[in-house]
Amino acid sequence: MPSPLRRQVALLQRSGSFRLLFVATLGSGLGTWMATIALTADLTARTQSPWWVSVLFVVTFLPSVIVGLVAGPLVDRLSRKRLIVNADLVRLGVFVALVFVHSPVAIVLLAAAAGTANSFFRPAVLAGVPNLVDEEELAHGTSLLQATDWTAAAIGPVIGGVIVSVWSADVVYWINAGTFLFSALLLLRIPARLLQSEQAITRGHWRDLADGLGAFRRTPALLTALVAFGLAMISVGLNNVAEIFLAERSLHRGAFGYGLLWTATGIGLVLGSLASGSLVERRELRVAYPLVFLPWAVGLFSAGVAPNIWVAAAAMVLAGLGNGLTFPMTVLIVQRNTSDRLRGRAFTVIISVHNAVLGLAMVSAGALVQSVGPRWTYVLAAALLVLGSATAFVLCRAVPAQGAVSGEAAT
Repeated sequence: MPSPLRRQVALLQRSGSFRLLFVATLGSGLGTWMATIALTADLTARTQSPWWVSVLFVVTFLPSVIVGLVAGPLVDRLSRKRLIVNADLVRLGVFVALVFVHSPVAIVLLAAAAGTANSFFRPAVLAGVPNLVDEEELAHGTSLLQATDWTAAAIGPVIGGVIVSVWSADVVYWINAGTFLFSALLLLRIPARLLQSEQAITRGHWRDLADGLGAFRRTPALLTALVAFGLAMISVGLNNVAEIFLAERSLHRGAFGYGLLWTATGIGLVLGSLASGSLVERRELRVAYPLVFLPWAVGLFSAGVAPNIWVAAAAMVLAGLGNGLTFPMTVLIVQRNTSDRLRGRAFTVIISVHNAVLGLAMVSAGALVQSVGPRWTYVLAAALLVLGSATAFVLCRAVPAQGAVSGEAAT
């Protein structure tokens, strides 16, 4: 059997439209992560206030929750090609405008506009992927796109930080605007029919929204992804907040240790996502899905009890590997268990719920770290992943063999 990487390279060579999507998302992803660092540094320099930085993160995060709860049906009713191209053009305009604004309020409002565009772009892309590749290549295509996202997340902040240090945040804004222009031009070359085989006929906005929510109640596979990965998102929130305190307070390695843990996690994420397609080929998704939470849990637990930063970093590679396996499988569950005319709503719903859970976990994590310390917070995060694995195991018992689309989910 060809290696996962070889299969993914072959997919890029064979499918021109998927290759365009891959390159577009890689370029815009790098720019976005560069700009995340630039925005944070710019706002901090202008205000010297952590409260403004907190507001910045909220306005880039909150739109994904609101879109899923209010505007999800638009991803199925409107042309997905127009949605993703227009999202790139909006983000292009935002980052050009950021060069010319100076007030914190204007920066935050523009960041909110970019966050709203992101909230339409991602579910539209994920919903369109099953139409770009054959069913037997779907797992590899999804895992490759996710590996691209995490590669951008690992490299982009470093590049952005260097550019801001040497030149200015404005240089990053111009570069990011260029990546969105580049992405939009590539996406325009993909035929609209290849991103969307059928557009949903509306039954009224709120009934359309209810159909998206109801799919999770009717379809065991979707319910499994929603609940099990929701528990994992709580774990992610706890881990993200506790990580810097583990590095600085428990392991006494400061910013270097924090960066090392971040890099180790990124390595694991990329490796796991690249391997997830091959794992799904060897095992049924309903069998593999409960298992992939476990290396993630072992990694977090091992990092939490690690005697030094190097052991913790090795453990975070394992945690990232588990996360890298789990997330693409969660996406694949939604892709395989929804019809094309419902898939956009399903993605907006699950992204909305998971991001809301993540936000609440991050808010509560500060008090948890303060009361029990970062090590016990890591242990609790690992326990939540074990609970997620057990939940997936129980709920997957109701999932049909081969993850077939049920009649209700497809309607």
